[in-house]
Amino acid sequence: MKSILVVLLLFINTSIIAQSNIPKDYFEDPLEVPLVLSGTFGELRSNHFHSGLDIKTQQRQGLNVVASAKGQVSRIKIQHYGYGKALYIQHPNGYTTVYGHLKEFSPEIEAYIKKRQYENETYEIELFPETGELPVEKNELIAFSGNTGGSGGPHLHFEIRDGSQRPMNPKMFGIKIEDNRAPIIDGLFAYPLDEEAHINGSLERQKINLTPLEDGSYIAREIEACGNIGFGVSTVDQQNGAPNRNGVYKIAAELNGDRVFSLPFNRFSFSETRHLNQLIDYEYYSKNNKRIQKLFIENGNPLSLYEDVINKGELHIQDSLQYNYTITVSDFAGNKRVIRIPIQGMQRTGIAPKEVEKTDYLAQANQPFNAEANGIDVYIPEGSLYQDTYLDLEFGENIVKVHNEHTPLHKNITIGFDVSEFSPEEKEKLFIAELGYRDQPSYSSTYKDKNRFTTSTRTFGKYTLASDVTPPKIWPVNLKDGQWISNNNTLQLKISDDLSGIKNYRATVNGKFILMEYEYKNNTLTHDFDDGVVTDTENLLKVIVTDNVGNSNTYQASFFRKAS
Repeated sequence: MKSILVVLLLFINTSIIAQSNIPKDYFEDPLEVPLVLSGTFGELRSNHFHSGLDIKTQQRQGLNVVASAKGQVSRIKIQHYGYGKALYIQHPNGYTTVYGHLKEFSPEIEAYIKKRQYENETYEIELFPETGELPVEKNELIAFSGNTGGSGGPHLHFEIRDGSQRPMNPKMFGIKIEDNRAPIIDGLFAYPLDEEAHINGSLERQKINLTPLEDGSYIAREIEACGNIGFGVSTVDQQNGAPNRNGVYKIAAELNGDRVFSLPFNRFSFSETRHLNQLIDYEYYSKNNKRIQKLFIENGNPLSLYEDVINKGELHIQDSLQYNYTITVSDFAGNKRVIRIPIQGMQRTGIAPKEVEKTDYLAQANQPFNAEANGIDVYIPEGSLYQDTYLDLEFGENIVKVHNEHTPLHKNITIGFDVSEFSPEEKEKLFIAELGYRDQPSYSSTYKDKNRFTTSTRTFGKYTLASDVTPPKIWPVNLKDGQWISNNNTLQLKISDDLSGIKNYRATVNGKFILMEYEYKNNTLTHDFDDGVVTDTENLLKVIVTDNVGNSNTYQASFFRKAS
């Protein structure tokens, strides 16, 4: 017993020391304007936690982005999606800062990247500069803010990662955001957690009515319960200067004055981020587009975010006893919102049992699952499901319904189709499509192996075989065939594909590769003449665009510029 206590004390002391050792004045703001957020650290996103701060850029692009501290550029990644143009700086103290959705880089870094893009004849590229190649000083210009990648509007995505590349809350390092607004409570929910538990005479999830008090706190209507129960809260936060409904920093709970649960968003690892689907009530979210954060930990949930958890956050309510449960939701600035919930233990009888919809297909979370019919097969690996699930499977002719969108998947499942009935020519244009809203097909990455096509996906839904025989479209934006365009700074075209989607593109002028940046959000290809590749007076542009089943289209046009 003594040794266990010693280990526990060492762990607590180590945690306190680790927290206190975080440098509070090492990193500077990455922008030269007051910081206003559109996204907070740990914010609940689709299948992941947000790994940094989304900083507003005054609804425009091109703001100076500066190095938050001295270091060296350790990684550059440019992609059509995700962070778009992103820069990583390794600092002498072991931390890494990340800057995403950039428009362009500082001249020195831009030249370093362009050289390698042209050498590899590709826009998308990932680079790892050698030590000493691209050193930077604190507050040195490194890039300009933008809207590249999966950004929903102009902003800077900024991260601080530890030595194990785990994202940490930048506010812990002294990055300050003006905030005197308390979090917002959108709803309180109570959950019976086993077959013997009930809340207000029900075995189902209950929404609990709240009454606001003058001091800004809430009091819940007394609930009657018995057995193991838990709570969940839907909550968001807002900072000064922005209407965005962001994630909160911390949720804590006490039972009769004793701490039983705490969820602070300080640090997490990318390997665990998809387990967000176990933190929230996923079914409720998929039906109502509102995330309830559970204040209890279900079996198989490995998230490292939790602190001060007693009995997994579950409450064991006994008949005839009274309890006071308190939830405190706070932001990093210390603004709080408190919910007080009186609980009366009351054993009830005669409650109708909870109905479980059973099917012929029971998939167990700790075992692989297979099903096959009508030449279609479904394989779900062990660990793909968070809990044992009766699956709703319907096999039709070249179409299959694989359960529903209300159940999350942690790993990819495989769906296969027998395509032996199709001719070789038909197979070339076939692909597996997910049927979305109003059964609109969208391309699902398809692996073709003679008479069997497969797709790997982490989304339940309807899948079918679809055919695409139409090539992509290409049309010019700022040039015409035979036109003089000496005053143009760029060369722009639009590209699109109406079914399987664009796989790749290639552009040349006079047979020589030119770099074109693809912005999928507005279907635009852009070449910057400052690259210095186009030097002749008379030029022939050729652009080839190919979709995901091999249909291609070619656009050609001549244009004239003053020779350089």
